[in-house]
Amino acid sequence: MANHYNIVLADDHAMFRQGIRTLLEPLEGIDITGEVADGLELLELLKKSSPDLIILDISMPHLRGLEAAREIRRLYPHVKIMLLTMHKKKEFIRQGLEEGVDGFLLKDEPGSELVRAVQTLQKGGKYLSPLLSRILGDLVQEARKAEILSYREREVLKLLAEGKKTREIAETLYISSFTVRRHRYNIMNKLNVQSLADLVKYAIAHDYLLDTP
Repeated sequence: MANHYNIVLADDHAMFRQGIRTLLEPLEGIDITGEVADGLELLELLKKSSPDLIILDISMPHLRGLEAAREIRRLYPHVKIMLLTMHKKKEFIRQGLEEGVDGFLLKDEPGSELVRAVQTLQKGGKYLSPLLSRILGDLVQEARKAEILSYREREVLKLLAEGKKTREIAETLYISSFTVRRHRYNIMNKLNVQSLADLVKYAIAHDYLLDTP
């Protein structure tokens, strides 16, 4: 007999957990070995058992899904994680990728997609909801754009997003105003942005205000 694939469900809605059980338990070799309602309960459960997969809601009380995923990756790197979300937000996908999760599933996907996701992970693959594929493509494209900016260009972009004038940027970075304008021109060309206002919007949307380059 093949080894059983043990799954823990982490979601604060009991009815949703029951729905997942109903879909997965009839599958051959699948066992639901635990349920928890928040991230702290999940970490306590993992001290006593070692599942193959955790189906993890992003929005949970006490310790949110992404924070729990970070701890699980650190403490139990062999355990696979599939994140569930109600929202198609790029930031959730970006953070999940950074935490090294193995799959993403939208809660409004049909049950057949959940089955497909679990079977994909069971076979050692990665899974991304078809509805999130376009978002992932956007993230990849954004990452490529970010990579083509030099360190100095990222510095200039951050200062532009903060509302600094050309002269102020020049003084901050100890470069000439001419060099600032040249960097701005190059940045706009690389990012295919047509106006300074759009450039600032891009910088804000991609968190250039939050982190230094």
